[in-house]
Amino acid sequence: MKICIILGTRPEIIKMHSIIKECEDRNLDFFIIHSGQHYSDNMDKIFFEGLELPQPEYMLDVHVQGHGRQTGLILQKVEQVLLKEMPDIVLVEGDTNTVLAGALAAAKLHINVGHVEAGLRSFDRRMPEEVNRVLADHISDLLFAPVLKARDNLIREGIHDENIYVTGNTIVDAVYFIAGDKSSGQGNVSTNVSTIDNKDYFLLTLHRQENVDNGERLKNIFNGLGLVYNKHKKPVIYPVHPRTGKMLRDFNITVPYGIKCVRPVGFSDFIKLQTNAGLILTDSGGVQEESCILQVPCVTLRDSTERPETLEVGSNILAGAEPERILECCSYMLSKENNWDNPFGDGKSGARILDIIEGYYKA
Repeated sequence: MKICIILGTRPEIIKMHSIIKECEDRNLDFFIIHSGQHYSDNMDKIFFEGLELPQPEYMLDVHVQGHGRQTGLILQKVEQVLLKEMPDIVLVEGDTNTVLAGALAAAKLHINVGHVEAGLRSFDRRMPEEVNRVLADHISDLLFAPVLKARDNLIREGIHDENIYVTGNTIVDAVYFIAGDKSSGQGNVSTNVSTIDNKDYFLLTLHRQENVDNGERLKNIFNGLGLVYNKHKKPVIYPVHPRTGKMLRDFNITVPYGIKCVRPVGFSDFIKLQTNAGLILTDSGGVQEESCILQVPCVTLRDSTERPETLEVGSNILAGAEPERILECCSYMLSKENNWDNPFGDGKSGARILDIIEGYYKA
């Protein structure tokens, strides 16, 4: 059995981490393709090194903009690699253009597709990620749903139950790996915020297209962050995503006082920043999960989420992009007890997924 693992963004590196480590531990025949969808040498390098992962065998360097052009070019380049390697199964994770292109390339070559984190739904087709995840699910042979609700979504869409496996979410594996690594997150975090007391700052991530490519919405979000600082007097630490930094400049948006913009950090440092934050504001699906696992309250700067479990257990609230609503949601989450249960699993999802794949090929 030969396994191909396709990834293209930093969240995919994180969530494929335990699967890659399991492949190594079991001496399986596998290789990694990195599409380059969000590649930057300084950011991706520290993610691979921090998570102790091997470098990809194939770097496709697809940096182009535009969904159609990017997806098509990844599809073309992945197909070339698959024709050369002819793996038995291709594994993709999540909802990016890389996921859709990788799954489609494999399916057209009659190579089995395994979709990690299958079945998530925001029910908002305006989001390109929603289109990607739905299409990837419907051309996959093995669907690894992180929670029961994701499995139910797939069954409602007509996908056969025997192809669906509830495995937990591999993000728990990655968070537990970092939390259990005594050498990680020690000393000064590279953002120069290590002198700030625990729980005495808020943490921000912001990168999604629907937020940062819309000048009015982006300005409203930062106005809301200014209101949050003015009321709670805690600095908001923001490791700036390259896309957002560019759009702030393009739209000539002034970042309010109290928002501390810093360089991006590796996953270990980011987990430390999350763990010690009093509150997290984000538009990232993965960060919604991580904050829930780490017992840190979260305010999501979106109108919908494909992680409804976080809303149900009370670790997260949807704030949208209106300034007053952002302030209201932050104040509400800060007033709550952080005593919810983690719904995302036990930290053994990667091993569970490899057990399923090995059993599938032995049957």
